[in-house]
Amino acid sequence: MRTPGNPTARKGRAVVVTGASGGVGRATACAFAARGDRVALLARGREGLAAAADDVQRAGGEALVVSVDMADAHAVEDAAQKVADAFGRIDVWVNNAFTGVFGPFTEITPDEFRRVTEVTYLGYVSGTRAALRHMLPRDRGTIVQVGSALAYRGVPLQTAYCGAKHAIQGFNESLRCELLHSGSRVRTTMVQLPAVNTPQFDWVLNRMPGRPRPVAPVYQPEVAARAVVHAAGHPRRREYWVGASTAATLIANAVAPGLLDRYLARTAFDSQQEEGETAAGNGGPGNLWSPADGPHGHDHGAHGRFDEESVARDPQEWASRNRGRVGAGLLAAGVGAAVTAGLRRRAHA
Repeated sequence: MRTPGNPTARKGRAVVVTGASGGVGRATACAFAARGDRVALLARGREGLAAAADDVQRAGGEALVVSVDMADAHAVEDAAQKVADAFGRIDVWVNNAFTGVFGPFTEITPDEFRRVTEVTYLGYVSGTRAALRHMLPRDRGTIVQVGSALAYRGVPLQTAYCGAKHAIQGFNESLRCELLHSGSRVRTTMVQLPAVNTPQFDWVLNRMPGRPRPVAPVYQPEVAARAVVHAAGHPRRREYWVGASTAATLIANAVAPGLLDRYLARTAFDSQQEEGETAAGNGGPGNLWSPADGPHGHDHGAHGRFDEESVARDPQEWASRNRGRVGAGLLAAGVGAAVTAGLRRRAHA
């Protein structure tokens, strides 16, 4: 599905969003569309992709639907070529697609763990490789890796997902250094997200006794989307933190990781499950092997079931985008405090 027009004459950036059929990917695609960008939507679920394309067009963008499994490197290359053929180029590539398993490591099979790694980590690698194949010859373009606080801080019951996010972090840092060394104008940056109100908690494979839920505080996917769009426009920053909880987690992990281990061991089992609720179909395949919209064509949208408790605005998002202003403000406050203290000492001398 694509709105008509000459791909070389249309204004707006040519943007690729993986995992675009729901959640953060869906909200991000719409945020780019609202800026007048042309957006290629990559995911497996056909019903979700069709609905996402409608959302993009209503937001003012041009939509291109490409159904692809991000675990298939050759299919990802083909998808990138389809985008380049349709839009004339690729300006921005957003890696966001993932899958996961909730449960103790000992209850996750080797095939399940491998599948999470192939989609969530190697899918980013394949997406990045495909993007670079089109960006490097033009010496222009931006790759945004959608990360998580869990890229730095692992939590129990998400070993496969946390391992993949850690791998993405290391991969992206290495690639960034290589691009800087070569003097390339292709940029890569990473956006570390907090808990987000997405449908993933109803479609991931679950091996816990209770129904999965995000650890509070929970943010709306539009908060994440705004950060991703900003990062795409300002990729010189190596990474952005979204959510005060992300900042607190990363700082605590850097200062006292052992204490955080013990805290999470006590609290993170209960905080990732809804008390008194048993997930329907526990142990079922979720979206691990097939799209979440399934054979009956159900579109899950961008939001999960946690709208009532989710936050739509985030001061940390502003602070991350305006780090220079924050630093200047803190410096000015420090100088002001020092001057005031000096005047008081003189007055009492």
